[in-house]
Amino acid sequence: MAKQLTRLPNDKIIFGICSGIAKYLEWDKTIVRIIMVLFLVFTGFFPITLLYIIAYFIMPVDPYSNTSNPDIIK
Repeated sequence: MAKQLTRLPNDKIIFGICSGIAKYLEWDKTIVRIIMVLFLVFTGFFPITLLYIIAYFIMPVDPYSNTSNPDIIK
C-alpha cells in the first residue's frame, strides 16, 4: 500500500496537518511542530499560515480516523 499524506484529526492541535506530515515522514510529531513554529518565526507569520490553510483544504482526512466531526477544535 502506498503512503498517502493525510490529516489526522484525532491527533491534532489545530487541524492535524503537522501530525499527518509526521506520520508520512515517520518522524515524531513534536519535531514537526517545532520545525513549523521555527518556520513561522523566521519567515514571518503570513507565508506559513497561508501554506497551513492551503494544506487544510488539500490534505484529505485519514480514512482510518474515527471521529464524527474532525474539524471541531477541542
